[in-house]
Amino acid sequence: MKIAVLSPVAWRTPPVHYGPWEQMASNIAEGLVAKGWDVTLFATGNSQTAGKLESICESGYEEDRSQDAKVLECLHISHLMEQADQFAIIHNHFDFLPLTYSGLIRTPMVTTIHGFSSPRIIPVYKKYNDTGHYVSISNSDRSPQLRYAATVYNGIDPSGFGYVETPEDYLLFFGRIHPDKGARDAIDIARQTGHRLLMAGIVQDEAYFREKVEPLIDGEQVRFVGHAGPEQRNRLLGNAKALLHPIHFEEPFGLSVAEAMMCGTPVIAFNRGSMPELIGHEKTGFLAKNTAEAAAFVGQLHAIRREQCREWAISRFSMQKMVDDYVKVYEKVLLQTTILPRNNL
Repeated sequence: MKIAVLSPVAWRTPPVHYGPWEQMASNIAEGLVAKGWDVTLFATGNSQTAGKLESICESGYEEDRSQDAKVLECLHISHLMEQADQFAIIHNHFDFLPLTYSGLIRTPMVTTIHGFSSPRIIPVYKKYNDTGHYVSISNSDRSPQLRYAATVYNGIDPSGFGYVETPEDYLLFFGRIHPDKGARDAIDIARQTGHRLLMAGIVQDEAYFREKVEPLIDGEQVRFVGHAGPEQRNRLLGNAKALLHPIHFEEPFGLSVAEAMMCGTPVIAFNRGSMPELIGHEKTGFLAKNTAEAAAFVGQLHAIRREQCREWAISRFSMQKMVDDYVKVYEKVLLQTTILPRNNL
């Protein structure tokens, strides 16, 4: 069966540093190829896949700022839609824009909703409630105005995350430097507990970094290492005593949380969004109300068995489980579709 996986064109698929949507599109595409599916990945030209690759640009607009984002998006989406009848199903990871083509093609489209950038985009999803097949990445990230085919948690490749039984004595913040992610709160937690804190991630809010974070980076107790590639990421996550995830928004998933647990590293997070679905409280980490409670939980990390974190992550957030769950969605959608596209086998 031929399937098209539509990835964004902001970053390479899979990303070198940042790009969670691109990473999930890659994991699904590669997982399906491993199962023998005929997969075409629509992504940037510098993307990597064991399947077929279709592209309209060599690199993403975040990697080459001379390009116009909207122009690339239009060219990229239309490039797939103009050959939609070659596929049995389209898996859309490009938010709501591809839905506007769905009434013009016969190929059913599964859309993974990787969170809502704003409530203002929901009317587009509502318009296609009857014909779209929406998948949420957590139960907490569902709009009551939409109908869903399933919830499928993001999945990562366990082989890419080495298990570390004995960590080093530091806490880790791994994520965008932005008020939503609570970078300053992580520093406060570390200072309250007297722990070293390593911080890794792209600076998304320059003013926040300059005013709230940078003045507290002393290179000793608090150290900022910038964005981290896969090898450095895995080393940072695996050797950490705990990942601090003091978010200030209703996070749809939280990929670094699953990645940390895959390494055996427990997570201390603010109890918002999908965190209760990702973290087993007092089993794989702790759910805190505020920085003071999070700091108190640091003193209880000795009670967490790191091997249980790894087992938990593999059972719930492995790439293999995610792909199997999506195959069930595809089968359900195809059974519901009375008119299949031509030339799809």
